Amino acid sequence: MSTHTTDLDADYDFVIVGGGTSGLTVANRLSENAEFRVLVLEAGKNHLEGPRVMIPALCIQAPGSDLDWKFMTTSQDELKGRKIRQPQGRLLGGSSGINNQAFISPSSNGIDAWAQLGNDGWSWAAMEPYYRKFYSLSLPDDAVSQHLGLDYITETDKEARGPVQVSYTGVVQDPLSKAWIDTFKGLDHGMAGNPYSCRSIGGYANAATVDQSTKTRSYAATAYYVPAAHRTNLTVLTGAEVDKIGFSEDSGEKLANAVFFNHNGVSTKVTVRKEVIVAAGTFQSPKILELSGIGNSQILKSLDIPITVDNENVGENLQDHLMTGISFEVNDGVVTGDSLMRQDPEAVAAASDLYENHNAGPLTVGGIASHAFMPLVESSPVSGPQSELERLLQRYPADAHNKLQHDCICNILRAKDEGVGALFMFLAQSNLHNESAKDYLQDLQAGNFISLGAIQSYVFSRGSSHVISKHPLDPPSIDPRYLSHPLDLELFARHVQFLESLARSPPLSDSIKPNGKRNHRTAYVEDLDSAKDYVRTTAISSYHPCGTCAMLPRGQGGVVSDRLIVYGTRNLRVVDASVMPLIPRGNIQSTVYAVAERAADLIKADW
Repeated sequence: MSTHTTDLDADYDFVIVGGGTSGLTVANRLSENAEFRVLVLEAGKNHLEGPRVMIPALCIQAPGSDLDWKFMTTSQDELKGRKIRQPQGRLLGGSSGINNQAFISPSSNGIDAWAQLGNDGWSWAAMEPYYRKFYSLSLPDDAVSQHLGLDYITETDKEARGPVQVSYTGVVQDPLSKAWIDTFKGLDHGMAGNPYSCRSIGGYANAATVDQSTKTRSYAATAYYVPAAHRTNLTVLTGAEVDKIGFSEDSGEKLANAVFFNHNGVSTKVTVRKEVIVAAGTFQSPKILELSGIGNSQILKSLDIPITVDNENVGENLQDHLMTGISFEVNDGVVTGDSLMRQDPEAVAAASDLYENHNAGPLTVGGIASHAFMPLVESSPVSGPQSELERLLQRYPADAHNKLQHDCICNILRAKDEGVGALFMFLAQSNLHNESAKDYLQDLQAGNFISLGAIQSYVFSRGSSHVISKHPLDPPSIDPRYLSHPLDLELFARHVQFLESLARSPPLSDSIKPNGKRNHRTAYVEDLDSAKDYVRTTAISSYHPCGTCAMLPRGQGGVVSDRLIVYGTRNLRVVDASVMPLIPRGNIQSTVYAVAERAADLIKADW
């Protein structure tokens, strides 16, 4: 790794803008070819030895810290004017180094929709090998496997041998993880299918990107950078903030030939022989394109940015999952993570001792370990042949502007093996009502709680992310337009309303204190109207933004082709979450890795 520009050559075959999840994946795969000289420019620092990154439970300390770009949205009309935090990893490894480590696979229906939108080679059949290429699955012993109900795992699942380490953090001493699974079985929503085959629905114990042998985070820096760090044809420069990309013109096409960046206050230029590969993330990638003159000409002209390629789609199509939840006080003696969340000295000391001396205890667990994809559970008696879902889909038809995507989402939601929304359990309380708090884990009340939460799976609302000036250090203006499409609130609120039923269902209900405290006096959602208001009052981002450099035909909102090349250019690609035309269900981490793996193959095929 380089920390000085004096270590750099004047030119490279490939310059990768962003050393995050996708950037390091592509860098590793390209540098497997000793003839390719690869440079990665990463704005953040290397935190491979940092406990906030490597210890799973300390992920809660990342948002708002120096590990985070600290982005905020504009005021959101449908969320009562609130501005929503949008953490993005500012470190080597990107957001894979600060996320909650949940390993959630998408659905095959959702990925097939990418191909249906006009992207050749991006069906589930084409992408499945890439989803299995990036990770290795480590299973717990038989007792824990039985406790977590892992009998659905196949021999094919066990054969995955990629660099990212995936494991299960549950233990037999935790009755809540088993209660979660048994509760969904009792509700006739037990796991059906296999989450690793991306055809599943129901409640299950989800895996995490935690190395089973070391109980540390496994992320792009450990999995893709460290094994390649010795390669003489790979250079990674941290602390490098990219200003823009330079172009020449050849036969009517723009040819990316240079990258301009700032390092320790010094402006630097590096020349590109083959390609510039943008992997700066959902907010930074469109920003870099716009600073380089690729975007909506009206926005660029207003900021006095010279136009390279006029494409009004850059920065549009922003999608994200909202989440919210209710915290329920548990019975005396039920162990949760609340004392750690409150930083009680005795709890912190005990947990530290378990982790440091025994590789065990609550610090080995990141975010959620109990998850469910759910259909729309009927909230009222249904008369006639139509389900509640079908009536809602027909009540809010597509407009002409976004009909193709709208119809794709409706078809996905109609599939029998598809989750309309997702539910999860977090073994501590959350505070979603204190807007002055740094995040939802501050200013917590006394007592022990579990939080039951709901997350959107597919969203109809579309937002945008654009530059606000020609100065590279200024943050973008992020406007997800959360809940601007009425179907999003209708569907999401019904899943939030179901949390009350879930909390009353045994055996999970056996751990919840009768008439116990909740996270807030308004945390009761017994009817649909109160659920809708609770969503608008408390919902926050799940930190899954994507779509702002969409892989779509240009006339349908596209920024990149199905080979990820930016329209109007010959050798500029985008390879991160911003290219996803439709947001996948669940955590998007696995899809970011899979897209990057495929991107590397596309690039190598062209050179």
